[in-house]
Amino acid sequence: MTNQSKSFAADLVLAHKLADAADVITLNRFNALDLIITTKPDNTPVTDADKATEEKIRNLIRAANPGDHIIGEEFGGSDEKPNRYWVIDPIDGTKNFMRGIPTWATLIGLVENGEVVVGVVSSPALFRRWHGLKGGGAFLSVNKSEPSKISVSKVANLEDASLSFSDLSGWGDSLEKFLTLIKKIWRVRAYGDFWSHMLVAEGAVDIAAEPKLALWDMAALDVIVREAGGTFTALDGTPGVFGRSGLSTNGLLREQFLDAIK
Repeated sequence: MTNQSKSFAADLVLAHKLADAADVITLNRFNALDLIITTKPDNTPVTDADKATEEKIRNLIRAANPGDHIIGEEFGGSDEKPNRYWVIDPIDGTKNFMRGIPTWATLIGLVENGEVVVGVVSSPALFRRWHGLKGGGAFLSVNKSEPSKISVSKVANLEDASLSFSDLSGWGDSLEKFLTLIKKIWRVRAYGDFWSHMLVAEGAVDIAAEPKLALWDMAALDVIVREAGGTFTALDGTPGVFGRSGLSTNGLLREQFLDAIK
């Protein structure tokens, strides 16, 4: 562990505790017959599990680090970004969650000085948890096993690559170029949401692309992909999580993909 990563080690421990608490709530409500589903102003669904999970995480952060700011999908946060803040998506993949599909996760990220330094992605229905720590690598734990270090693939040509995405909405003027591109790529699947990006970090997929994302959709993913040796940018190539889109790659395919959809 580098000196850089040691300074955030306690934050990673806290992030895992937050994920543990989230897992208890989400698993208890997954496939519940009395699950309460409402519609937010942006016409996306939200469940009682989303709200309860984010509220629990917020309370735990306030108890552990009262000075830390929090931005979450369900209860928002300050429009002005402080130097240090947590970014929470209580259930990424709510539509899957409410339909009984196990591909959903709690995303927990910590941003300091404009960079994501800690990320935990916990997907208890898939028996998986990923984490990344700035300067400390990226890891995967399966069924609560000891975490194993993960790294991106070495695939260097689009014709040999595996690509994952969520759906075809939101691509706008780039849609035709994207459709043309995927015909050239070796394998294309829509694993969707957080899982596409975590598969890039594992080296099982080489590219994950989504044209419309919010900060809480991306923060935890970013540091895990980067610490696995990959790149995380917006679809215009801007590094980081402050655009409105997300592109994870193994690094070798980043420019080829961006050139193809320009």
